[in-house]
This record gives sequence, C-alpha cells and structure tokens, in this order.
Amino acid sequence: MNHTAMSRAVERLALFGGMLAAFGEIHPFCDHWAQGSETARCKRLYGSHRVYRDGVPVGEEKDDRTGEPTMTASARGRRAVALHVATYTAIQTGAAVAITRTFGYRVPAAALLAGAAINAGTHAVIDRGALFLWLADRTGQRGYIKHCQAVRLDEHGDVHAEINGPGTAWIELDAALHRIVGVGAAAVTTWLATRGRGRV
Repeated sequence: MNHTAMSRAVERLALFGGMLAAFGEIHPFCDHWAQGSETARCKRLYGSHRVYRDGVPVGEEKDDRTGEPTMTASARGRRAVALHVATYTAIQTGAAVAITRTFGYRVPAAALLAGAAINAGTHAVIDRGALFLWLADRTGQRGYIKHCQAVRLDEHGDVHAEINGPGTAWIELDAALHRIVGVGAAAVTTWLATRGRGRV
C-alpha cells in the first residue's frame, strides 16, 4: 500500500470512528436523558380511541379535564415519536459536527445528512414498536421479550409486569438495533465524505 492509499485508509478509519461515536455512543444519552417520560410513555400508542396529551384515555381520567385537547391514540403516538426523533437527530448531528470539527475535519453536509436521515428514519420506525415486534417474531426473539420483563410498583404499591422500559429485553433489543443501524449510518457517511478527493 502506497503512502497516498495509506493516508486515505487512515482518514476513512478515523472519520468512521468519529461518526460511530456520534451515532452510537450518543444514543443512550438521547434515549434516557433527552427524551421526556411523557414522550417515552406515549410513542407506542396505537388506536382510534381518544387520549389526552399525557396518553390517558378519555373516560379513564381521574380529574375533571373538560376543555383539554384530545386526539386519537395513534396520532399521539406519532406525535411523540416525531418529537423524540427530532431531538435525537439534532443532538446526534450536533455531536458529529462538534467531534469532527474539534479535530480539524469538515464532513460534507450531504454525507452528514445522509447518515442523520438513516438514523432518524429507522429510529422512528423502530420506536413505534410495530416493526420492532415484527422483527422479534421473525428472528425468534419474542420469547426473550416475554421472558425478560420488569416488575414495577404502581402509585398504590401494587406490583405489575412491564414488557418494555428499563430492565427489559425489549429495551436491550431496541438499543442493539439502533446501534447496529448507527454502524451502517457511520459507514455511509464516511464513504460519501471520502469517495472523492480526500479532506484532511
């Protein structure tokens, strides 16, 4: 391998590492610190029944909520996941720019946006839950999800099982999917950024 080829390989590996850090290592922060509990609770809602903004179904409210806006459960779920993905994408993309520019590298906007779009689109679909469960069924992971649930205490001290959320197989499989997508997004960004004349 000549000097030019070696320099290009080092550039690509370094950029891939930076993108992987931004797309993969930032993911837990986006999911557990930047995402609000209401968003996390509502993003998998489905159905034509009406719910309030916090996801409580109309008719099951404990207080008088006359005048509060309502929407279908599916609409609330889509709105919640859109907010989460927008925040997630902004933080990831900002981190990618900060990391690369700190080390003196400017990623072309088209390359960066391609990686961000891959992460955003797949994150929205996975977090809504339907495709996630479809994949779990096709890969034989539904039993893992059912087996590894978490035990929670409600506000009255009653115990109930929760299939998703911290401590469950669902959240582990979810994170694994997002992170492997992040590897692909980092590779695509790197390839697009370096396929022409090198930038170092």
